[in-house]
Amino acid sequence: MAVKKVKTKDKHIKNLARIVESPRSILYHEEDLISYDCDGFTLHRHLPKAVVFPKDTAQVAKLVKYCDDNELPFLARGAGTGLSGGAVPLNGEVIISLVRMKRLLQVDLENRYAVVEPGFINLKLTNSISDKGYYYAPDPSSQSCCTIGGNVAENAGGAHCLKYGVTTNHILGLEVVLPNGEIIEIGKDGVPDLPGYDLLGILTGSEGTLGIVTKITVRILKTPEAKQTVLAYFDEVTDGSQAVSDIISKGIVPAALEMMDKTAIEAVESASFPVGHPRDIEALLLIEVDGISAGIGEQIEQIMEVCNNRNVREVKVAQDEEERGRWWANRKTGFGAMGTISPDYLVQDGVIPRSKLPEVLNRINQISDKYGLRIANIFHAGDGNLHPLVLFDARNPGETENALKAGTECLQVCADVGGSITGEHGVGIEKKEEMRFVFSDDEIMAQTDVREVFNQKSLLNAGKLFPTPGRCVEVKIETKEAASL
Repeated sequence: MAVKKVKTKDKHIKNLARIVESPRSILYHEEDLISYDCDGFTLHRHLPKAVVFPKDTAQVAKLVKYCDDNELPFLARGAGTGLSGGAVPLNGEVIISLVRMKRLLQVDLENRYAVVEPGFINLKLTNSISDKGYYYAPDPSSQSCCTIGGNVAENAGGAHCLKYGVTTNHILGLEVVLPNGEIIEIGKDGVPDLPGYDLLGILTGSEGTLGIVTKITVRILKTPEAKQTVLAYFDEVTDGSQAVSDIISKGIVPAALEMMDKTAIEAVESASFPVGHPRDIEALLLIEVDGISAGIGEQIEQIMEVCNNRNVREVKVAQDEEERGRWWANRKTGFGAMGTISPDYLVQDGVIPRSKLPEVLNRINQISDKYGLRIANIFHAGDGNLHPLVLFDARNPGETENALKAGTECLQVCADVGGSITGEHGVGIEKKEEMRFVFSDDEIMAQTDVREVFNQKSLLNAGKLFPTPGRCVEVKIETKEAASL
């Protein structure tokens, strides 16, 4: 962080610096702010007014109260790994960075929960409790650097959410600073199901538009007694897709069931953790089962039988933890590995019924042909959470625009087959217009009404999550005018 004295005529910068009690805890020069003009969605860039680094909830509340009193737009930011533009300061916001709030506050093994600050790194929680036989289940691909506060904002998922669920299934309590600076606490002593409205459910996945989370109580799980991982190679994507449905139909619920197509395999084998996947295969499945040792072997046999019945070229079981770790490291480089085969790429995030996998992947190939852009597919096949990665070169005129159009059409396909436009990355600014694919104007208006209860002045992270005002606003205005007659 830049170390500079606060030398500016801007009274707001001076007052914000006083709240965080140090010139080292605020950035306001343009050269320092450039690093905060976007998150993992890099197609939109806007400079914030300033970036402040509070050390605790009290400072967050004071910063929010100051912004509210002075009508300064503001937003919260974690590690900046979000992929939908949720942390992009569209309105010259004051960014309240929570990276200094990174403590593990409490671990209660008897009641199986932990309390962390929002800047605590996802993977660090498992690393902190693994020696006691426990772990934290949500595992986004960015888990080595993403924060749990950011995971709450986006309701992040991960490879193992098929069996264990996404972030919302593991949140037991939240401390939240509301947009007026008030501090509230939801859930107590690891008990989330208190009487009243499900505020935990409303706030988790609200993408930083309802409040700023400053403390999180999460569910921790006992480490499974045993786990085994299977790798299967297919010459046809259709065979791999059908194998996914067949495995679930057998009554097996794997901890993870991942799929990569040929283009994705080319990328991961060109990146940091190659494992020797054949580059001429059309698809691979990475399947992991866990649980009681006595039942694992039978599940593995059934999985291998399913794969063989679907014309698998090769299917094998990891021989040890080292091999299993290499397979997973290879898979988790998936998004970043695209940089080895394309100058630019756009990550999409849709959800479909598993039974629609062959149809949807075929339609995505048609979209690829239509725009003349390669689309890699790497995704959580078990729960139908797709990640089409549209590869393009921004230096070529028109390619960025075509990549965006291709991404939108991929989401339309997901909606057409009864799915959703996002499973774990959030809507942010990237997909807010596509919300119309899955919600009517009345449904969108109902959600914006909820937002206005929390965020009445629209100072907190405005312009995210919902479509550009259209009929919803017109209806609201007409309703208010009628009420005044």
